[in-house]
Amino acid sequence: MNQKIAFVGVGRMGANMARRLKDCGYTISAVYDTYRTMAISLAAELGCAAPETLAEVTASADVVFTVVTNDASMRGIFLESEDSLLKNAQGKIFINCATLSPAIQKEVYAAAEAVGAHSLEAAMASSISHAREGKLYLMLAGNEAVYQSVLPIIEQMSVNRRFIGGPGRAAEVKALVNMVMNINTAGLAEGLGLAAALGHDLNMIREVFSQTGANSRVLETDAGDMVAREHDCWFSAEHAAKDSGIAQGVARELDLNLPLNDATKAQYDKMVTLGLGGLDKSGIAELTFKGRHA
Repeated sequence: MNQKIAFVGVGRMGANMARRLKDCGYTISAVYDTYRTMAISLAAELGCAAPETLAEVTASADVVFTVVTNDASMRGIFLESEDSLLKNAQGKIFINCATLSPAIQKEVYAAAEAVGAHSLEAAMASSISHAREGKLYLMLAGNEAVYQSVLPIIEQMSVNRRFIGGPGRAAEVKALVNMVMNINTAGLAEGLGLAAALGHDLNMIREVFSQTGANSRVLETDAGDMVAREHDCWFSAEHAAKDSGIAQGVARELDLNLPLNDATKAQYDKMVTLGLGGLDKSGIAELTFKGRHA
C-alpha cells in the first residue's frame, strides 16, 4: 500500500483500473493521457496530478501502468520522444496492459532494464466492468521476481492471473486469445447471417448452437447484439483488426499460414474502411446479414 501508482492511458480501461486501485487504498499519484481533458477530469476525481510530461509521471510514482492503443503509442511513450517514461526511471516498475506485439514488449523490456527500471507485461482478457470491479484476467510476462514484487497490486485488480514467462511471451498468448476470439466472432456472424437468409428463427438457431459443437463464448456475448444490431462498443472492430494483425505478423515471421485469421482480419479491415471501425466487434455481422452493409 506504500507504493505510489500512476497511469498512462486513461480511456475506459485505464480509468477504471485507476479507480479500482484508489478504492483499494493505493495512492494514485498521477494520470496522463494525450487527451488532456480526460486526464484532468480523472485527476480531479481521484485527487491526483495530471502532469503535462511523461517524465513527471515517472517521477511521481513507484509503479506506472500503461494502457495505450498500439505499438506506435508504446514506442512514443518509452522510446522515441525526448519526454520519455524512462527518463530518470531507475528502480521504477512499468506494467504494460495493452494488447501489443511481442516485438515491442521485448524492445521496451530491454530499454527499461538498460536504465535500471523494469517492464512487466500484464495483458488483459476482460471488459471494462471487470477493470472497475477488480475481476480482470491477466496474462503476465517479464522478470518473475518483479512480478512477485507487485503481486499484491495485481491481485487487487484480477480475479485470476497467469505468469507465462519471459518478455514477449504474454503478448504472444494474448495474440492467440484474440485471434481465436475474432475468428469465432466472424464465424458466428456468418452462421447467423446464413440462418437469417434461410428464414430461420434466430432465437431457435442460437439455442441449437448453444447445445452443439457450434457453441462458443462469443455465442453468449455477441449473438444477441448481432441479431438486434446493437453494437455499442466494448471491444472495437478497429482493435479486432489490429489484434488479428498482430497474430498475422507473428505467423509470417514463422513462415506459418493462417488462412482463417487472414480472412478474419480482412473482414475487420473492411469494417474500418467502411467507417464501422468504432462499432463493437459484433458489428462484423453487418457484413454478413443480407440487406445490411455490402
